[in-house]
Amino acid sequence: MIKLYGGARSRASIVKWYLEELQIPYEFVQLDMQAGEHKQPEFLAINPMGKVPALTDGDFSLWESGAILLYLAQKYDPTYPTTPEKQAELYQWVLFANATLSTGVFVESVREKEGPQLLTPLSDRLQQQTFMLGESFSVVDVAVGSVLAYIPMMLKLDLSPYPGVIAYNQRLAERPAFQKAMGRG
Repeated sequence: MIKLYGGARSRASIVKWYLEELQIPYEFVQLDMQAGEHKQPEFLAINPMGKVPALTDGDFSLWESGAILLYLAQKYDPTYPTTPEKQAELYQWVLFANATLSTGVFVESVREKEGPQLLTPLSDRLQQQTFMLGESFSVVDVAVGSVLAYIPMMLKLDLSPYPGVIAYNQRLAERPAFQKAMGRG
């Protein structure tokens, strides 16, 4: 049985969203971060960094949301690509979401410069296709889509110059798995 460890309002919701999309049974273990449950030896054995999310799948433990998403995609997603090139494309976008996009949008010191440079091509792409890789939903949409969905939740950032992003956020918010995991609906 898969166990997903997270805290209230943590990036564990990203992994939860993908587990819901895949319809994989899992147990969500909510840690009381205020009480320091993530710093206790039992959890540190799973993630020595003491951060969430973390996941166990049987005897296997993994942490970092992007790594968890890619693991779940490779192991459980029937649409996971078989060629190294298509797999690398997934890795590229998941890493982009966690490193480049998150930083460019949520780090205030770079947001004014980086935000438009990142959101403009994303918006253009999403005006031409339904999902990040075309017309089919994938793990890339969970990675990139979660960052884009957090913008209106966490920032007073005007997204009107990015109609593709706005429409994409709306499409994602309509998904039952998104609603269940990300707290909408």
